[in-house]
Amino acid sequence: MSSDLQYNLDHIKKTLGNSSDIVIRDFQAGKNGEIKLGIVYTDGLTDSASIQDLILDTLMVEIRNSDLDVAVPDCFEIIKSNTLPVGGIVEITDFQKLFNHVLSGDTMLLMDGSPKGMAIGSRDWADRGVQEPSSQTVVRGPKDGFTETLRTNTALIRRRIKDPNLWLETKQIGEKTQTDVAIMYLKGVANDKTVSELQSRLNRINIDAILESGYIEELIQDEVYTPFPTVYNTERPDAVAAAILEGRIAILIDGTPFVLIVPALMVHFFQSSEDYYQRADIATLIRVLRYLSFFLALLTPSLYIAVSTFHQEMLPTPLLISLASQREGVPFPAFVEAMLMEVVFEILREAGVRMPRAIGSSISIVGALVIGQAAVEAGFVSATMVIIVSLTAICSFVFPANSMAMAFRMLRFLFMILAASFGLYGIILGLIVMVLHLNSIRSFGIPYLAPNAPFILQDQKDNIIRMPHWSLLKRPRLISKNDTDRGEVSSPKPPR
Repeated sequence: MSSDLQYNLDHIKKTLGNSSDIVIRDFQAGKNGEIKLGIVYTDGLTDSASIQDLILDTLMVEIRNSDLDVAVPDCFEIIKSNTLPVGGIVEITDFQKLFNHVLSGDTMLLMDGSPKGMAIGSRDWADRGVQEPSSQTVVRGPKDGFTETLRTNTALIRRRIKDPNLWLETKQIGEKTQTDVAIMYLKGVANDKTVSELQSRLNRINIDAILESGYIEELIQDEVYTPFPTVYNTERPDAVAAAILEGRIAILIDGTPFVLIVPALMVHFFQSSEDYYQRADIATLIRVLRYLSFFLALLTPSLYIAVSTFHQEMLPTPLLISLASQREGVPFPAFVEAMLMEVVFEILREAGVRMPRAIGSSISIVGALVIGQAAVEAGFVSATMVIIVSLTAICSFVFPANSMAMAFRMLRFLFMILAASFGLYGIILGLIVMVLHLNSIRSFGIPYLAPNAPFILQDQKDNIIRMPHWSLLKRPRLISKNDTDRGEVSSPKPPR
């Protein structure tokens, strides 16, 4: 930056292409107007009222009626320290940082005769208020969700964890977008090696744009060629706060309500925030239902194909006769029938998501009922296949995390092909390969199947079975290696 104010303002105009939303104003300050100043800000990203009241009014009006002498060589420091009643002020000496602050919503104050500028915090843009999460709803629990504003999201976490060891580190990623990316973790609880590894992976990212957390997720994950997610994403502040308290690290990206959590193990995707708001016995029952739904969503169509094609002797005679009578007029083999119905349902599901909300659910429900009934009456598919596909679809909606449900939707087609080719032997082979693959996956160096493989006895209290809170006195051993104690709480006892 130059000490010539007019040169700086002209350079800013030229670089930004005389954009109409960039406001540049030069004025004079001091008792006799001896100080030439200029401000630069972006209309729509800045609080215009604070610029008027705290900057222009102070420098143009109030300073004239005060005894403060700014007609000295070091008036830059005097204005910074004694005249501006604002919170955040950052000294800027180069144009790259100047453009970054201006395009982020700050107001830039420049002075003639000084090669430095002041970036004054005045960010204020229209944003979506805190609302109930749309992707992870609960019956009992907090109803607030993250928004697209980074500072709002960090405040929602700070509101829940009032610990000075909750550290926040922010950096900008994206050569063009300069997106703010922050990591939050509990110092002394989170594994220091995991924190260092995450910082290293973020520093290695060299890309021109970060528009959503999915960009970061793909760029920092351990495994690339796997359908299983190794980074957890959520828009629930209570879920992020709970993960941080366990020793995990949260990654917040400006412009998206979805926050990433690492490391993420497979058991994490089968757990919901509501599990810890219900009683332990109810939460355990719900978790068992989720694991049962996992097997049903993954294997029901393939088991039907294998049994009806290769292993008819496994079925009771009445059931076998009933299935044979239903398939009497169906012109397709069981595999083609199941594949056709699954593809149609996936199309209906995507159509329901992309359609406007007012008619999206109606289209999916009516489409499924009408097409399913018409297909059965026309003889294209059997009624049993409609039941199988419907059961599979319902079970796939049980998962709290949509990213894990997507993985099972993909694998379901693979198991159907194996069942059509080799019967039950193909299904068993697919399960063995899947388990071996899961054992090879790591999430920031931690085995993906922990605490089941490797088996950790103390972590089984919060695995498939959720023990009462008074017994959950240890953090996951592989997640937090620094401070594993959560406190000392005795079991409740009735009064005598």
